Amino acid sequence: MTQTINKSALFNASCLALITTAFSFSIRAGILPQLGESFGLTAEQLGFINSMWFLGFPISMILGGLFYHIVGPANIMRIAFVTHTLGILLTIYADGYTTLLISTLFIGFGNGCTEAACNPLIADMYSGTTLNKMLNRFHMWFPGGIVLGSLVSKFMTDGGFAWQSQVWVMMIPTVAYAILFFGKVFPKPKVEGVTSVSSNFKAMLSPVFIFLFICMALTAISEFGPQQWVGLIMGSSGASPMLILALTTGVMAVGRFFAGPVVKALGQTGVLLGGAIFASIGIFLFSTVTGPMAYVAAVIFAIGVCYFWPVMVGAVAQRVPLSGALGMSIIGGVGMFSTAIFQPIIGGWIDASRASQSAAGLAGDALELAAGQETLQKMLLFPGLLIVLFIIFFVWQKGSKPAVATAH
Repeated sequence: MTQTINKSALFNASCLALITTAFSFSIRAGILPQLGESFGLTAEQLGFINSMWFLGFPISMILGGLFYHIVGPANIMRIAFVTHTLGILLTIYADGYTTLLISTLFIGFGNGCTEAACNPLIADMYSGTTLNKMLNRFHMWFPGGIVLGSLVSKFMTDGGFAWQSQVWVMMIPTVAYAILFFGKVFPKPKVEGVTSVSSNFKAMLSPVFIFLFICMALTAISEFGPQQWVGLIMGSSGASPMLILALTTGVMAVGRFFAGPVVKALGQTGVLLGGAIFASIGIFLFSTVTGPMAYVAAVIFAIGVCYFWPVMVGAVAQRVPLSGALGMSIIGGVGMFSTAIFQPIIGGWIDASRASQSAAGLAGDALELAAGQETLQKMLLFPGLLIVLFIIFFVWQKGSKPAVATAH
């Protein structure tokens, strides 16, 4: 007897799991200065802690993609629940730098499991433009969750709550998604041959996949670099760092909710190229403005990075469909792996900028602002390269249609 698949419950549970990922991103960004003070950590050490979040992510994503059709999405999400819970508890009871590294790695691993299970799960439940719409609405909850997490972090910090109390909040969506997934029937793969790992790898040797692989490394750091360091970089700009993060991710959430008509009008290639241009303008403004203008920069930056992640995943699902769950996991994994590599590098840029600006005679807020803006100018390299790459992709793919037909 065929069991009914509750698409609504599975989709909502996936969204709650992504909210857990978002909370772990935004709340950790909010408590970063407190962690530095509590444990006497340098910006570079904080960068290595951040990198564990981004390192655990691709490890579990790639493993999840490889074994998705053997283990199944239900078991992958059980692993996500266990590692999320372990990571949260180890963070709360951390006694120093090493424990924070390990706990953040666990949380990152759980986040990667969420992506590894939920992206192909959604791709197997929907098709055509509905797939693009639902992937964007799923990924809407990453920025949407960051908005909630940023506001929670800001108000709890302003209210004098300990950073440990903020971390406890992450358990709410974690328990919720576990309950909602419990006992549900999951869909079967809809593309013939997609369960073959050899077919997956063969598809990933295509020029389109390799190109998207390279671009994903740059889209991810363009999005996550400025956001993860907003507390330290923008803390002396005259604007609230957590409000900047909330505004940025709020605009992203709204944009992703209405992604369907945008992608239909501009196409995947047009959306990606436009995003790189807006992201470059936004980061440039971040590096030059102060006060209320920082919020304007946040809106422009958000428009730029809004569609990067879901459209890149959607491009793989539709243009290289035989890459399957593994292809979507690999493309997400390289994004997070790239971000993990650059986190301590960005921390090192901040430390070096502080040293050079201090030697030039700056101190206090003026020193922090100058160091932050100099670091942001270096980050302009990422979306700048993407403009060139996406112009090439736009011309290359002009007139070609995704391998999976798109229809309402």
